Amino acid sequence: MCDASDFAIGAILGQREDGKPYVIYYVSKTLNEAQRNYTTTEKELLAVVFSLDKFRAYLVRSFIVVFTDHSALKYLLPKQDAKARLSRWILLLQEFNLQIKDKKEVENVVADHLSRLSIAHNSHSLPINDDFANESLMLIKTAPWYAHIANYLVTGELPSEWKTQDKKHFFVKIHAYYWEEPFLFKYCADQIIRKCVPKQEQQGILSNCYESAYGGHFASQKTAMKVLQSGFCWPLLFKDAFTMCRSCDKCQRLGKLTHKNMVPLNPILIVDLFYAWGIDFMGPFLMSFGYSYILVGVDYVSKWLEAIPCKCNDHRVVLKFLKENISLDLEYPRP
Repeated sequence: MCDASDFAIGAILGQREDGKPYVIYYVSKTLNEAQRNYTTTEKELLAVVFSLDKFRAYLVRSFIVVFTDHSALKYLLPKQDAKARLSRWILLLQEFNLQIKDKKEVENVVADHLSRLSIAHNSHSLPINDDFANESLMLIKTAPWYAHIANYLVTGELPSEWKTQDKKHFFVKIHAYYWEEPFLFKYCADQIIRKCVPKQEQQGILSNCYESAYGGHFASQKTAMKVLQSGFCWPLLFKDAFTMCRSCDKCQRLGKLTHKNMVPLNPILIVDLFYAWGIDFMGPFLMSFGYSYILVGVDYVSKWLEAIPCKCNDHRVVLKFLKENISLDLEYPRP
């Protein structure tokens, strides 16, 4: 039995046994703003479509009698030139073996009551959730690293492009794996069974075992062992843990400084003017006026330059240069 009002639709699923009717299910639904603008016939047919869709598991491949107080529905099903919306609903009803019978409104009081249940407010209405339950599966563009293992365990087939060496290496490790839909598990060397994790889930597991309160930002070996203790594994686990630990921003900022390969530190010398000189000979040059060399002195701070011609390049010339050009004219160099 189905019925519709201006703001809701209602239906009852029942069954006769020994000539007595028994109720199986009550259902009602509030119409949205667009559905409230439907005509009376459209609302009554919407109640039939909604109830048959709701009770589909009970009604498929069974003979159904639909009782309604809107007698126009009896003549609507065989009609060929109905409106587009009604035509779509009629196509949906063709899946069922049904017969529509007219019933007076006074005899259809239960469905009529369900279609007139009012709601005091709409604060409980929930937004439409467009998320698909298995949407993450649709985003997988590459096969997981264990795809060949899973295919072999399920179908017994290997990739045709594999060489003999590839097959030999594959059969050495295949005995440790077993497939339990939809997951692959590995019997590890420590006699513990662990789940094989695809690429897109590895980063999240590592982050939880490293950055969370349970993780504690420990070293890569301990982080990888926590992943194994959690029951997960993949081939490059220890390498990925090492990469994560080395690239952690918090550990880089707060961690202990390393002194490996550090350049030795030297104190900065405080030097005044004429306290430090650089002295050296230039030459020998072509002799000019009996001179073959030039003795040059440069102050490290001011870059002051002193130079004299020399006939030879021994220590006596340097001592004379220091006494006459630096010690007397400027200041004594720092010892």
